[in-house]
Amino acid sequence: MTLPDRLTLKNPTDIPLERLVDFVRAYETSVNGTPTCSREDIVLETGIPGYRDNSWCLTDAEGELVAWAALTVRGGDTADCALTVLPGEHDEAAARGLLRILLNRADELGREQDTSYAVSVGGVLSGDTVVPPVLERDGFVRGTTYGRYDVALSTAPLPPVLPDQGSIRAIASAADTDAVHAVHLRDRSRGPKTGSVDLFRARLDRFREAGGIALVLEVAGRAAGYVLAIGQQGGGEGRIVELGVAPASRGLGVGLALVTAALAELRSLGSTRALIDMNPGEFTDHEGLRRVLAVQTEPRAVTRYHKRTA
Repeated sequence: MTLPDRLTLKNPTDIPLERLVDFVRAYETSVNGTPTCSREDIVLETGIPGYRDNSWCLTDAEGELVAWAALTVRGGDTADCALTVLPGEHDEAAARGLLRILLNRADELGREQDTSYAVSVGGVLSGDTVVPPVLERDGFVRGTTYGRYDVALSTAPLPPVLPDQGSIRAIASAADTDAVHAVHLRDRSRGPKTGSVDLFRARLDRFREAGGIALVLEVAGRAAGYVLAIGQQGGGEGRIVELGVAPASRGLGVGLALVTAALAELRSLGSTRALIDMNPGEFTDHEGLRRVLAVQTEPRAVTRYHKRTA
Protein backbone atom coordinates (compact mmCIF):
# COMPACT_ATOMS: atom_id res chain seq x y z
CA MET A 1 0.00 0.00 0.00
CA THR A 2 1.02 3.64 -0.48
CA LEU A 3 1.80 5.60 2.66
CA PRO A 4 0.25 9.06 3.17
CA ASP A 5 2.46 11.87 1.85
CA ARG A 6 2.95 13.21 5.37
CA LEU A 7 4.68 10.00 6.50
CA THR A 8 8.32 9.21 5.70
CA LEU A 9 9.89 5.75 5.92
CA LYS A 10 13.26 5.67 7.70
CA ASN A 11 15.70 3.12 9.09
CA PRO A 12 15.64 3.18 12.91
CA THR A 13 19.43 2.88 13.04
CA ASP A 14 19.55 6.43 11.66
CA ILE A 15 17.45 7.71 14.58
CA PRO A 16 19.03 8.53 17.97
CA LEU A 17 18.46 5.85 20.58
CA GLU A 18 16.90 8.27 23.06
CA ARG A 19 14.24 9.21 20.50
CA LEU A 20 13.26 5.54 20.19
CA VAL A 21 13.05 5.26 23.97
CA ASP A 22 10.88 8.38 24.20
CA PHE A 23 8.65 7.10 21.40
CA VAL A 24 7.96 3.73 23.05
CA ARG A 25 7.36 5.38 26.42
CA ALA A 26 4.90 7.79 24.78
CA TYR A 27 3.09 4.80 23.24
CA GLU A 28 2.88 3.03 26.63
CA THR A 29 1.62 6.20 28.30
CA SER A 30 -1.05 6.72 25.64
CA VAL A 31 -2.33 3.14 26.03
CA ASN A 32 -2.32 2.54 29.78
CA GLY A 33 -0.86 5.66 31.39
CA THR A 34 2.32 3.96 32.62
CA PRO A 35 5.63 4.08 30.70
CA THR A 36 7.88 1.09 31.42
CA CYS A 37 10.33 0.99 28.50
CA SER A 38 13.94 1.67 29.48
CA ARG A 39 17.05 2.59 27.53
CA GLU A 40 18.38 -0.92 28.17
CA ASP A 41 15.29 -2.44 26.52
CA ILE A 42 15.95 -0.49 23.33
CA VAL A 43 19.68 -1.26 23.40
CA LEU A 44 18.82 -4.97 23.43
CA GLU A 45 16.18 -4.62 20.71
CA THR A 46 18.43 -2.68 18.35
CA GLY A 47 21.36 -5.02 18.99
CA ILE A 48 19.67 -8.08 17.45
CA PRO A 49 21.71 -9.47 14.51
CA GLY A 50 20.25 -8.25 11.20
CA TYR A 51 18.34 -5.41 12.85
CA ARG A 52 19.36 -2.77 10.28
CA ASP A 53 17.95 -4.78 7.38
CA ASN A 54 14.74 -5.76 9.17
CA SER A 55 13.47 -2.65 10.93
CA TRP A 56 11.60 0.47 9.85
CA CYS A 57 10.28 3.73 11.32
CA LEU A 58 7.73 6.24 10.12
CA THR A 59 8.01 9.96 10.87
CA ASP A 60 5.44 12.69 10.31
CA ALA A 61 5.86 16.03 8.50
CA GLU A 62 7.51 17.53 11.60
CA GLY A 63 9.99 14.65 11.82
CA GLU A 64 8.37 13.09 14.90
CA LEU A 65 8.26 9.30 15.21
CA VAL A 66 4.79 7.85 14.79
CA ALA A 67 5.48 4.12 14.21
CA TRP A 68 8.22 1.50 14.53
CA ALA A 69 8.41 -2.09 13.28
CA ALA A 70 11.07 -4.82 13.40
CA LEU A 71 11.34 -8.47 12.33
CA THR A 72 13.57 -11.25 13.69
CA VAL A 73 14.07 -14.80 12.43
CA ARG A 74 15.39 -16.91 15.29
CA GLY A 75 16.20 -20.12 13.45
CA GLY A 76 12.69 -21.59 13.58
CA ASP A 77 9.71 -21.39 11.22
CA THR A 78 8.29 -18.11 12.58
CA ALA A 79 9.25 -14.52 11.86
CA ASP A 80 8.83 -12.68 15.17
CA CYS A 81 7.77 -9.08 14.72
CA ALA A 82 7.12 -5.96 16.78
CA LEU A 83 4.75 -3.23 15.61
CA THR A 84 4.35 -0.09 17.71
CA VAL A 85 2.12 2.76 16.54
CA LEU A 86 1.45 5.98 18.42
CA PRO A 87 -2.26 6.97 18.29
CA GLY A 88 -2.77 10.00 16.08
CA GLU A 89 -3.94 11.35 12.75
CA HIS A 90 -2.36 8.69 10.55
CA ASP A 91 -2.15 5.80 13.02
CA GLU A 92 -4.18 3.24 11.06
CA ALA A 93 -2.41 4.02 7.78
CA ALA A 94 0.95 3.77 9.54
CA ALA A 95 0.03 0.40 11.10
CA ARG A 96 -1.23 -1.02 7.80
CA GLY A 97 1.80 0.26 5.91
CA LEU A 98 4.37 -1.18 8.29
CA LEU A 99 2.47 -4.46 8.60
CA ARG A 100 2.61 -4.85 4.82
CA ILE A 101 6.37 -4.22 4.91
CA LEU A 102 6.77 -6.86 7.64
CA LEU A 103 4.75 -9.45 5.71
CA ASN A 104 6.61 -8.73 2.46
CA ARG A 105 9.95 -9.05 4.26
CA ALA A 106 8.88 -12.37 5.80
CA ASP A 107 7.95 -13.62 2.31
CA GLU A 108 11.28 -12.42 0.93
CA LEU A 109 13.27 -14.15 3.66
CA GLY A 110 11.19 -17.29 3.15
CA ARG A 111 12.06 -17.39 -0.54
CA GLU A 112 15.74 -16.93 0.30
CA GLN A 113 15.59 -19.85 2.74
CA ASP A 114 13.20 -21.96 0.64
CA THR A 115 10.62 -22.04 3.43
CA SER A 116 7.36 -20.42 4.45
CA TYR A 117 7.46 -18.41 7.63
CA ALA A 118 4.54 -17.96 9.96
CA VAL A 119 4.45 -14.41 11.32
CA SER A 120 3.84 -13.33 14.90
CA VAL A 121 3.49 -9.81 16.30
CA GLY A 122 4.21 -9.55 20.01
CA GLY A 123 4.21 -6.93 22.75
CA VAL A 124 0.71 -5.59 21.94
CA LEU A 125 -0.60 -3.90 25.08
CA SER A 126 -4.17 -4.37 26.26
CA GLY A 127 -5.92 -1.08 25.49
CA ASP A 128 -4.13 -0.51 22.17
CA THR A 129 -6.92 0.59 19.82
CA VAL A 130 -4.79 0.81 16.67
CA VAL A 131 -2.69 -2.31 16.08
CA PRO A 132 -5.09 -5.16 17.07
CA PRO A 133 -7.87 -4.21 14.59
CA VAL A 134 -5.32 -3.84 11.79
CA LEU A 135 -3.83 -7.26 12.58
CA GLU A 136 -7.20 -8.97 12.83
CA ARG A 137 -8.42 -7.52 9.52
CA ASP A 138 -5.30 -8.99 7.93
CA GLY A 139 -6.04 -12.49 9.25
CA PHE A 140 -4.01 -12.53 12.46
CA VAL A 141 -5.48 -14.31 15.48
CA ARG A 142 -4.85 -13.75 19.16
CA GLY A 143 -2.27 -16.07 20.66
CA THR A 144 -0.61 -16.00 24.05
CA THR A 145 -1.62 -13.27 26.51
CA TYR A 146 0.61 -12.86 29.53
CA GLY A 147 0.59 -10.59 32.56
CA ARG A 148 3.11 -7.84 33.27
CA TYR A 149 3.65 -7.69 37.04
CA ASP A 150 5.12 -4.70 38.89
CA VAL A 151 7.13 -5.90 41.91
CA ALA A 152 8.49 -3.63 44.67
CA LEU A 153 12.10 -4.14 45.75
CA SER A 154 12.09 -1.73 48.69
CA THR A 155 12.59 -4.76 50.91
CA ALA A 156 14.72 -7.76 50.00
CA PRO A 157 12.89 -10.63 48.29
CA LEU A 158 12.74 -13.90 50.17
CA PRO A 159 15.78 -16.07 49.45
CA PRO A 160 15.21 -18.66 46.73
CA VAL A 161 13.97 -22.05 47.89
CA LEU A 162 15.97 -24.58 45.88
CA PRO A 163 14.98 -28.14 44.99
CA ASP A 164 17.06 -30.98 46.40
CA GLN A 165 20.60 -30.89 44.96
CA GLY A 166 19.80 -27.53 43.39
CA SER A 167 22.13 -24.56 42.97
CA ILE A 168 22.02 -21.21 41.14
CA ARG A 169 25.00 -19.57 39.47
CA ALA A 170 25.87 -17.24 36.59
CA ILE A 171 25.84 -18.58 33.03
CA ALA A 172 29.57 -18.43 32.38
CA SER A 173 30.79 -20.79 29.64
CA ALA A 174 29.92 -22.01 26.16
CA ALA A 175 28.82 -25.31 27.70
CA ASP A 176 26.48 -23.38 30.04
CA THR A 177 25.01 -21.53 27.07
CA ASP A 178 24.41 -24.77 25.15
CA ALA A 179 22.69 -26.33 28.16
CA VAL A 180 20.51 -23.25 28.67
CA HIS A 181 19.63 -23.18 24.97
CA ALA A 182 18.40 -26.78 25.25
CA VAL A 183 16.13 -25.72 28.14
CA HIS A 184 14.96 -22.71 26.11
CA LEU A 185 13.84 -24.98 23.27
CA ARG A 186 12.04 -27.46 25.55
CA ASP A 187 10.29 -25.20 28.04
CA ARG A 188 6.54 -24.90 27.66
CA SER A 189 6.18 -21.14 27.48
CA ARG A 190 4.45 -20.10 24.29
CA GLY A 191 6.72 -17.20 23.45
CA PRO A 192 9.14 -17.08 20.50
CA LYS A 193 11.97 -19.61 20.43
CA THR A 194 15.49 -19.03 19.13
CA GLY A 195 16.16 -22.25 17.23
CA SER A 196 19.72 -21.40 16.23
CA VAL A 197 22.22 -21.97 19.04
CA ASP A 198 24.60 -19.51 17.36
CA LEU A 199 21.94 -16.79 17.35
CA PHE A 200 21.01 -17.64 20.93
CA ARG A 201 24.69 -17.39 21.95
CA ALA A 202 25.07 -14.02 20.16
CA ARG A 203 21.92 -12.71 21.81
CA LEU A 204 23.10 -13.83 25.25
CA ASP A 205 26.53 -12.24 24.69
CA ARG A 206 24.86 -8.99 23.67
CA PHE A 207 22.62 -9.18 26.72
CA ARG A 208 25.56 -9.56 29.11
CA GLU A 209 27.49 -6.77 27.36
CA ALA A 210 24.52 -4.51 28.11
CA GLY A 211 24.82 -5.31 31.82
CA GLY A 212 22.27 -8.12 31.96
CA ILE A 213 22.08 -10.81 34.64
CA ALA A 214 22.06 -14.40 33.31
CA LEU A 215 21.54 -17.22 35.84
CA VAL A 216 21.14 -20.98 35.52
CA LEU A 217 19.60 -23.28 38.13
CA GLU A 218 21.11 -26.75 38.13
CA VAL A 219 19.77 -29.88 39.82
CA ALA A 220 22.41 -32.55 40.35
CA GLY A 221 24.64 -30.73 37.86
CA ARG A 222 22.06 -30.54 35.04
CA ALA A 223 20.41 -27.31 33.84
CA ALA A 224 16.80 -27.20 35.09
CA GLY A 225 16.03 -23.58 34.27
CA TYR A 226 17.44 -20.14 33.57
CA VAL A 227 16.53 -16.48 33.93
CA LEU A 228 17.66 -13.27 32.23
CA ALA A 229 17.22 -9.91 33.98
CA ILE A 230 18.47 -6.38 33.47
CA GLY A 231 18.40 -3.13 35.43
CA GLN A 232 18.52 0.48 34.30
CA GLN A 233 21.74 2.44 34.52
CA GLY A 234 21.89 4.15 37.89
CA GLY A 235 19.25 1.93 39.48
CA GLY A 236 15.51 2.60 39.26
CA GLU A 237 13.50 -0.07 37.48
CA GLY A 238 14.66 -3.58 36.61
CA ARG A 239 13.11 -6.23 34.41
CA ILE A 240 12.91 -10.00 34.18
CA VAL A 241 13.46 -10.44 30.45
CA GLU A 242 13.19 -14.20 29.99
CA LEU A 243 12.56 -17.31 32.07
CA GLY A 244 12.76 -20.95 31.03
CA VAL A 245 12.16 -24.20 32.92
CA ALA A 246 12.89 -27.72 31.64
CA PRO A 247 9.66 -29.78 31.42
CA ALA A 248 11.05 -32.48 33.73
CA SER A 249 11.69 -29.83 36.40
CA ARG A 250 8.24 -28.25 36.45
CA GLY A 251 6.49 -28.25 39.80
CA LEU A 252 9.77 -28.19 41.77
CA GLY A 253 9.80 -24.44 42.36
CA VAL A 254 12.52 -23.81 39.78
CA GLY A 255 10.81 -20.80 38.18
CA LEU A 256 10.07 -19.06 41.48
CA ALA A 257 13.61 -19.73 42.76
CA LEU A 258 15.09 -18.18 39.62
CA VAL A 259 12.82 -15.13 39.80
CA THR A 260 13.61 -14.43 43.46
CA ALA A 261 17.35 -14.86 42.81
CA ALA A 262 17.21 -12.46 39.86
CA LEU A 263 15.20 -9.90 41.87
CA ALA A 264 17.81 -10.05 44.64
CA GLU A 265 20.52 -9.35 42.03
CA LEU A 266 18.54 -6.40 40.64
CA ARG A 267 18.03 -4.98 44.12
CA SER A 268 21.76 -5.24 44.81
CA LEU A 269 22.35 -3.18 41.66
CA GLY A 270 20.06 -0.42 42.92
CA SER A 271 16.69 -1.28 41.37
CA THR A 272 13.72 -0.29 43.54
CA ARG A 273 11.10 -2.10 41.46
CA ALA A 274 11.02 -4.71 38.70
CA LEU A 275 8.69 -5.74 35.90
CA ILE A 276 8.03 -9.42 35.20
CA ASP A 277 6.19 -10.65 32.12
CA MET A 278 4.56 -13.95 33.11
CA ASN A 279 3.74 -16.33 30.29
CA PRO A 280 1.01 -18.89 31.18
CA GLY A 281 3.48 -21.71 30.48
CA GLU A 282 6.16 -20.45 32.87
CA PHE A 283 4.44 -20.88 36.23
CA THR A 284 2.04 -23.45 37.59
CA ASP A 285 1.16 -21.30 40.61
CA HIS A 286 0.61 -17.64 39.77
CA GLU A 287 -1.11 -16.96 43.08
CA GLY A 288 1.89 -18.43 44.89
CA LEU A 289 4.03 -15.93 43.05
CA ARG A 290 1.84 -13.06 44.24
CA ARG A 291 2.03 -14.30 47.85
CA VAL A 292 5.83 -14.42 47.83
CA LEU A 293 6.57 -11.21 45.91
CA ALA A 294 5.49 -7.63 46.64
CA VAL A 295 3.26 -7.24 43.56
CA GLN A 296 2.15 -3.59 43.43
CA THR A 297 -0.68 -3.52 40.88
CA GLU A 298 -2.91 -5.81 38.89
CA PRO A 299 -0.93 -7.21 35.94
CA ARG A 300 -1.27 -5.48 32.58
CA ALA A 301 -2.09 -7.79 29.68
CA VAL A 302 0.31 -8.12 26.73
CA THR A 303 -0.72 -10.23 23.71
CA ARG A 304 1.03 -11.94 20.79
CA TYR A 305 -0.81 -12.33 17.45
CA HIS A 306 -0.11 -15.06 14.87
CA LYS A 307 -0.62 -15.56 11.15
CA ARG A 308 0.43 -18.36 8.82
CA THR A 309 1.66 -17.06 5.47
CA ALA A 310 0.79 -18.77 2.21
